[in-house]
Amino acid sequence: MPAPIYLDHAATTPVRREVFEAMVPFYGPRFGNPSSTHRWGREARAALDEARDRVARCLGANTDEICFTSGGTEADNLAVLGPWRARDPGRTAVISTAIEHKAVLASIHQAGREGAEERIAPVTSDGIVDVNAFSALLADDVALCSIMWVNNEIGTVQPIPELARRAKAHGIVFHTDAVQAFGKISIDVRETPVDLLTLSGHKIGAPKGSGAIFIRRGTQLESLLHGGSQDRGRRPGTENVAAAVGLARAAELALDEREREMARLGALRDRLERALLERVPDAVVHGRGAPRAPHILNLSVPGTDSESLLMALDLAGVACSSGSACQSGSVTPSHVLQALGVPRELASAAVRMSLGSMTTDECIMRVSELFPALITKARRLAGAVS
Repeated sequence: MPAPIYLDHAATTPVRREVFEAMVPFYGPRFGNPSSTHRWGREARAALDEARDRVARCLGANTDEICFTSGGTEADNLAVLGPWRARDPGRTAVISTAIEHKAVLASIHQAGREGAEERIAPVTSDGIVDVNAFSALLADDVALCSIMWVNNEIGTVQPIPELARRAKAHGIVFHTDAVQAFGKISIDVRETPVDLLTLSGHKIGAPKGSGAIFIRRGTQLESLLHGGSQDRGRRPGTENVAAAVGLARAAELALDEREREMARLGALRDRLERALLERVPDAVVHGRGAPRAPHILNLSVPGTDSESLLMALDLAGVACSSGSACQSGSVTPSHVLQALGVPRELASAAVRMSLGSMTTDECIMRVSELFPALITKARRLAGAVS
């Protein structure tokens, strides 16, 4: 029986062997609390400081600008609500888009409940922020802008450097969710004027529950947590040293391998896209006309539905998703596709295939061969039901 095929790397990735090996000592002999002053604590503190420095170097940041978190969701919440709650009283608005990750959207809505005026920047039908329309929303009463760098569902790449420059001209704090961007595109905070940037470890071969936020020096924010003075008070609580060490190692590996791995994945994604469109000509690839990261392919097939198609793919040994992993169990169409103006019937038929370390030429060939037959069967069943 053929080996199963994993095409859901945008949801999570396997922990890399090098990452696991780097973490193991901190579950054993190097178990100390980094706030303790004895030798075990000092050893843990040294490892934590080194991990912070290594992540900073991967972003072009200063060591004290890195704050470790429990993952992307916590980092996004801190990046949005932290500056909002520490804002100048005269700044009463926040700007985002309708295609953000739910962690950002929910944080923006929470700011709204706390009195913020929510301004939503329009996006094109291809999933790119309209720069001129975004600029029209900018004013001196805006506290924060939050725009993701690479969309987690359709892979579109936003013009973050230009958006950040325009926001900074008004003195606005600018955050970007770079969870799907890091390791896929070039990121250097010395060249891009973002104030906050979030990372998630389990998207790049580190364990779930690991993440970080870049906080540029001078950026004012209020902590979401209350307790000790760890991490300069930005994130109180005993640090997860093993997770920080794992994230640092994964970030270094992702950066070292980025150019050749993204070239490989881009070629595989393009081959898969061509093959599927040749075999299913009426399939619609979302974001196809825009700049896209090389690891995500999101397409809808008329006459099918996501749930049935994903079940059929799973039975055939292929793991995909209908979009964000945070949408699991939901039967509603993707909020991202709806925001792009995709008709509900087509949005309800979307499948996201995301490539990564486990994707090979053989995977692409097998999926290309399997998919048309599954589509034919899905359409036949849908016709019988209707």
